[in-house]
Parts: sequence; C-alpha cells; structure tokens
Amino acid sequence: MSLIEDLQWRYATKKMNGNTVPKEKLDYILEAARLAPSSSGLQPYQVFVISNKALQEKIKTVAWDQSQIIDASHVLVFAAWDGYTEEKIKSVFDKTLDERGLPHETMDDYRKNIWGLYEPLGQAWQAQHAAKQAYISFGLAIAAAAEQKVDATPMEGFLPPKVDELLELDKLGLKSALILALGYRDEENDWLVNMKKVRTAKEDFVTELK
Repeated sequence: MSLIEDLQWRYATKKMNGNTVPKEKLDYILEAARLAPSSSGLQPYQVFVISNKALQEKIKTVAWDQSQIIDASHVLVFAAWDGYTEEKIKSVFDKTLDERGLPHETMDDYRKNIWGLYEPLGQAWQAQHAAKQAYISFGLAIAAAAEQKVDATPMEGFLPPKVDELLELDKLGLKSALILALGYRDEENDWLVNMKKVRTAKEDFVTELK
C-alpha cells in the first residue's frame, strides 16, 4: 500500500483489544521516530516505551482515564528537553562530528550562533521549541505505525507534570510532551472504527502562490 492509503486506513483508535504488537513492528516504528528530522539535528527529546501494565494504569489515572492507555500493547511517551544549554548543544555537535570523522571545531561558529539565538529567549521558549521537534518525530511514528498496520492513538490529553513525576523525567532534564498508544483496534467496541474520515478539503487546505 502507498503512504496515502496507509494514512486513509489509520484513525485515532478509541478502543484497543489488548493484543501485543510484535517486536519487529515496534522497532520499525521507533526507528522511524529516531530518524525524524529536527532543528539543527539536535534531537532534543527521547521516547520512553512502556509495556508495564502497572505503570500504564498509573498513567491512565492522569490521562483522563482513557482506556487506550491500559489496553494498548505499548505506550510511547515523547519527552523533550526542558531547555537548551551550551553544553547540551556542544555534546550533540561533538558526537555528530566524531561520527563523521571531523574535528570538533569544524562547526564552532554555527553552534555558537544557535546558542546565541536560543539563550536570550529563555527556558520556557526553549522547552516549547524542543517539544515542537518531538512532534515531528511523533508524526513519523504515527505514519510508520499505519504502514505496519498497527493502530495508534495520539494523545495530548494528560497531565504532563504528573507523567513527569511518574517517570522521574525531571532528573533527566525532560518534560513529557506527547503520548502515543500502540495496539490493535477493538472493532466491536470502538465507536469510531467505521466512521468516515473527514479532513479539510484540498481547495481549502492548500493555497498555491504562483
């Protein structure tokens, strides 16, 4: 199937059946998320993969009691940096340059320019910017899941500070940004499964400037 057909197939699953997503499919989805582009290649986020039912139940209580959290095979929490620092940026650049066999000073000017732009904007802006990068990875994970015929429910309906506390993200300098529940649709009990997919018409969505 084409990507468009896969995206037409997928929907925000409202009820999952508890079946397990095979490891190879999960790994494929995570690899798509890992390969996502990010601003200046910083990848200021991590993905936490949760299959522990007790922990999923705790997350469910701070995610508006959405059943997908506990019925999912795996729950992915996308957590973004709580801010940028010169040291964090340098660490990413140094690793990149090591992988490419280049001296660390190769991109010093570019790296310093980034920090010069980000630092004055403050930590709140930085955390939001990092979370935006996580959204890109999140979107590719959803597309990869559709390609693998794995159902996915994207979620912003949760209390980030509570999830941060459960996962002790503050110790890692991270804040939860998004949750993606992965599993398989319960076709008999999901009210949305047979509903027509509705999106903005192309003529209203796309504006061509020639």
